[in-house]
Amino acid sequence: MPSDAVSDDLDRKLNEVFAGKVVRKDLLHRIKKGTNVPTFVLEFLLARYCASDEPAEIQAGMEAVLATLHENYVRPDESNAAQSRVAMKGKHKFIDKVHVRYVEKEKRHWASLENFASQRIAIGEKFYRDNDRLLEGGIWAEVTIAHNDIDADNYAFYVEDLRPVQLSRFDFGGYGEGRREFSRDEWMDVVLRSVGLEPSKLSKRVKFHFIARLAPLVESNFNFIELGPRGTGKSYFFSEFSPYSTLISGGQATKSVLFYNNARGKIGLVGFWDTVAFDEVGGIKVKDPDTIQIMKDYMANGRFSRGVEVIADASMAFVGNIDQSVEQIVNSTDYDLFLPLPPQFDLAIMDRFACYLPGWEMPKNSSTFLTDRYGLITDYLAEAFHYQLKHSNRYEEVSKRLKLGRAVEGRDEKGIKKTLCAFLKILHPADSPTDAEFEEYTAYAVECRRRVKEQMNKRKPDDEFARINLSYITTDGQEVVVHCPESKNASATLEPFRRRLAKMDDGPAEESSAPTAAPNVDSLPAVPLISVDAIAPDAPKPAELTEQHFNIQYGDTGHTYESIFGAYLTGGKSLVIEDPYIRAPHQIANFLRFCETVVRVPTIRQIYLKTGYDDKTDMAMVNERLSELKQSLLEYDVVLDIELSTTIHDREIRIDNGWVVKIGRGLDFYQKPDGWFSIGANDFSLRKCLETKVDIYSVFAHRAD
Repeated sequence: MPSDAVSDDLDRKLNEVFAGKVVRKDLLHRIKKGTNVPTFVLEFLLARYCASDEPAEIQAGMEAVLATLHENYVRPDESNAAQSRVAMKGKHKFIDKVHVRYVEKEKRHWASLENFASQRIAIGEKFYRDNDRLLEGGIWAEVTIAHNDIDADNYAFYVEDLRPVQLSRFDFGGYGEGRREFSRDEWMDVVLRSVGLEPSKLSKRVKFHFIARLAPLVESNFNFIELGPRGTGKSYFFSEFSPYSTLISGGQATKSVLFYNNARGKIGLVGFWDTVAFDEVGGIKVKDPDTIQIMKDYMANGRFSRGVEVIADASMAFVGNIDQSVEQIVNSTDYDLFLPLPPQFDLAIMDRFACYLPGWEMPKNSSTFLTDRYGLITDYLAEAFHYQLKHSNRYEEVSKRLKLGRAVEGRDEKGIKKTLCAFLKILHPADSPTDAEFEEYTAYAVECRRRVKEQMNKRKPDDEFARINLSYITTDGQEVVVHCPESKNASATLEPFRRRLAKMDDGPAEESSAPTAAPNVDSLPAVPLISVDAIAPDAPKPAELTEQHFNIQYGDTGHTYESIFGAYLTGGKSLVIEDPYIRAPHQIANFLRFCETVVRVPTIRQIYLKTGYDDKTDMAMVNERLSELKQSLLEYDVVLDIELSTTIHDREIRIDNGWVVKIGRGLDFYQKPDGWFSIGANDFSLRKCLETKVDIYSVFAHRAD
């Protein structure tokens, strides 16, 4: 261990003040290698066995932790052996992430473990009632799985006991009293060591950056963004540090997952987690304008409406990579530091960011910056942050002490104050900072907000965000203008080109080299909900689509549901499909592919299927598979209603945007492949077709005639 005297004093002081709540962080680094277990889970075990400063006890504790992991943590490739162990022993305790889902057709809940390879583990109501996050994202827990010996039951395993990996009790008063024993700088070092970093290797500015990374975990409805190079640990705090944070890694962000699922009547992630973080934000796909609008509402005031009014506390954090040189970007007239954001993130979204952390100033991940000293147990610190997010409000205290300059506008002020509240909660949970300390935090908070405003000003062709010289007033009455280090001398950022308006008789206006602002989703016309059976004759016609009438010849390839009518689904909210032959297994599989095409259209919320059956139909199979599909569609906020008829004959698809698609053979116009390992077996664009006729026409056009 290092021999630095001050550090030794801090170690001793931390052990005295927070006895039983500290752990040596190098123990974590030694155990972490080779396991895919979050830091807070490993430290939960270390706290149980190694909460001591006696070398012999620490060594014995390490052996106990390793033995526990060997016995109770299962790697994904050992899932079958784990099931066998439960069957032979009757029960076994595991450390794993547990999920619970409700299966509507069975009217019951089923649990699953990530590394146990069973989706049908019976679970009692008391477990998911007491731990609602089991239903939204899952939680890490010590879970005892027992074997079910009753042959008549349709499951082999059940949850006998479940204990979340987190503190059972937390005393914030004791936490605050302990904090008072440390100076501000000492406590900042304690916090950094608690998250595994060695503060003696970091500058004060970089220390502030790491504190800012923790802000979304302690301040409710805090909108945070960090963009920078790869390998700096941007997502670590959100995936490893706290059991109250969830990380979304790329993919499609839907309003039903994030905010509210109308089909299920259930709130999304923001209702269950303290922080919802988006990794690789540039890869997020947001296809539904409603998602962006709801996100704007939520980021503005922590509430939104989707038929019901929803209020939640979850902060939103966005992290991603900048692949270009920051110096080149700030000196460019064409690009800004929001370059990696997806195009749907318009100025209204950007304006809601309270803090833009300059990720390019963060050190690369390296063992050089890891501490081998003592720190608070991660779970203990995470509980302190969770308590403050839910129960502590420092906004009034900040408002009384803070004085800002005239360039600071409404959202600037709110963002600066939110950042200050977070710093006070992290560094001064039970007391107040000195004036000098408060001014340090203020300067940092103003800089983080200015970085947001500079990028918006660079994008906007007018002067809406031109007041970028944000400032604060010191206790002795001096006004201090805060600059961002990367752009302090970059005229392309500080004084971006504007589109110049010329007099009408002088010819066309001179073009500016300033980037064009992203289109505002709010300005897009809403698609009206049109009844399938009664479409208004004056309703707007879908743009740039024409009627089609063509034949598919026997043996043709290249025809898929997407290519035939995918474009005609645009703007629709519901559709009716009448097809008498959705009854054989391959026909139901065709209907599944059709539904996969439909869910790619974010506005569609209802599918109504009318199909047929006869006395040869295996109704048990049909009900089972369509029920499974119905359940799956609910996850995409799409309701599937099914009507069975013995008299249906015609085949057509009616979309409530006015388009009708008629295929002579319905959805079943594909030939059976030569073999299930032949080209075309899975890719329907390569599958040979049967001969059929396709007619696509608009109800609007025909009614006009």
